[in-house]
Amino acid sequence: MNTLAIRGMIPPMLTPFTANGDVDLDAHVRNLRRWNGEDLGGYLVLGSNSETPYLAEAEKLKLVALTAKHAAAGRIVLAGTGLESTRETVRFTNLAADAGAQAALVLTPSFYTSQMTDEALVRHFCTVADKSRIPILVYNVPAFTHLVISVNAVKILSGHQNIVGMKDSSGDIPRLAALKSAVPDSFHLIVGTASALYPALTLEVRAGILALANFAGGACARVQHLFDDGKHEEARSLYLQLLPVNTAVTTTYGVAGLKYAAELAGFDAGNVRSPLVPLVPEAKDHLRELLSQAGITA
Repeated sequence: MNTLAIRGMIPPMLTPFTANGDVDLDAHVRNLRRWNGEDLGGYLVLGSNSETPYLAEAEKLKLVALTAKHAAAGRIVLAGTGLESTRETVRFTNLAADAGAQAALVLTPSFYTSQMTDEALVRHFCTVADKSRIPILVYNVPAFTHLVISVNAVKILSGHQNIVGMKDSSGDIPRLAALKSAVPDSFHLIVGTASALYPALTLEVRAGILALANFAGGACARVQHLFDDGKHEEARSLYLQLLPVNTAVTTTYGVAGLKYAAELAGFDAGNVRSPLVPLVPEAKDHLRELLSQAGITA
């Protein structure tokens, strides 16, 4: 029986780097302590916005351990553990569990995209779930993988006792509705982009892992609270107010934009790791204007 509680807004935590490209662990802890004071449901270490593909395994495990150590009581700690092979995903998922992760978000393997049929993906996730010491969630993010796991495959996977949920970052609302209808109520269907937050709430999705929550988690949580209180127009209005900022820190400027926005909001976001490049001055000016218009300040 699924007893894991995943609810509310969860940041896919940015990873701060020093000017020479090292992981700034002290900055990570400082950010975490500030997040602890915000209205969040938990943390995702090693998400897409964490620059995870650029991290060494030892860096990843240190970030998981520090997050587990410093997270506020009662907040879930998720870790992104998906790798291309099933074997390596199992191994790393259990290492993350040893480091303190309570559940793992497992990315769809995608290098051999045309071969990732329903059969292949179901087998992959079931094997990982069978051998993982912590519950796992499926991570669907076609913007990066260029792969979309089918609703039917997710329906099958939702019947596995150790596969407890899914983060869907497609932004496809009809697909989210189809997923919601296909899986049991105990299955944690999580919206993976703030662009779909309000529509997801209307579908009774109760959690979001959102890039925007890195620096505007309180505002994202307020959208949910207003909606839950029946103040749907207020929730919708705030959601629309946040949309231009979300677009800027995801689609338009990516991780570099996310980090700069977080810096403007008072976090120690640090540098991006090469080959990502920092923002040009015009982009910084645009982000400052957008955050000001949305009322997001340090």
